[in-house]
Amino acid sequence: MTEPTISQLPPMPDDWQRALAVVAHPDDLEYGCSAAVASWTDAGREVAYVLATRGEAGIAPLAPAECGPLREREQIASAAVVGVSAVEFLDHRDGVIEYGPALRRDIAAAIRRHRPELVITLNHRDTWDGTYWNTPDHVAVGRAVLDAAGDAGNRWIFPELTEQGLEPWDGVRWVAVAGSDTPTHAVDAADGLERAVRSLLAHRTYIEALTDEDPEAYARGLLTRSAEETGRRFGGRPAVAFELFPRATA
Repeated sequence: MTEPTISQLPPMPDDWQRALAVVAHPDDLEYGCSAAVASWTDAGREVAYVLATRGEAGIAPLAPAECGPLREREQIASAAVVGVSAVEFLDHRDGVIEYGPALRRDIAAAIRRHRPELVITLNHRDTWDGTYWNTPDHVAVGRAVLDAAGDAGNRWIFPELTEQGLEPWDGVRWVAVAGSDTPTHAVDAADGLERAVRSLLAHRTYIEALTDEDPEAYARGLLTRSAEETGRRFGGRPAVAFELFPRATA
């Protein structure tokens, strides 16, 4: 029997200079996306991170007052491994982020500050792989990012931002969603994969609370399997997949 043809993913656009990644928690970008970030910063592109929370509710044995600062430190160290020095936290409450104008405004403000051409976020749909229920935080932030990409360019949505000196930014050309069940593009992860592993390992406290597996074996196995699986649709090279949404022009 003839093997079914696997549809191939085209490469992500590369005619941009600045990107902003906006996700809910520390570690969200490290579960696969950071290999792409490493390849982008290697090419001289600027990437900044914005986290809606400090992940303070993410480690059961640690009270939020202790957990939040620890996860913040781990995220800053993790970002540095892949060439990202600008890391901001919006201080929404971990686990109970609410989709709505306040979240959209905070993300629109970040977009106006950083003025990216590419905005990156995480799966905003109800499930992962159509099987596992997504968390409310991921859904709320991902959806708000898609909306805030347009809000950032409209002077009359959140006019208080302009009063604060944040001029509208209508330069977002794409929003790229990592972890999507329906990816449309991919980024070569071969050169960035080793740093992606080290970037995930910077979240050691979180990993040790999550699994009894050796942290390095866990991080390397998870990221390698994901990159190789995506690579089957990217010419056989390890890759990170994204669902790419071009900004509407009208």
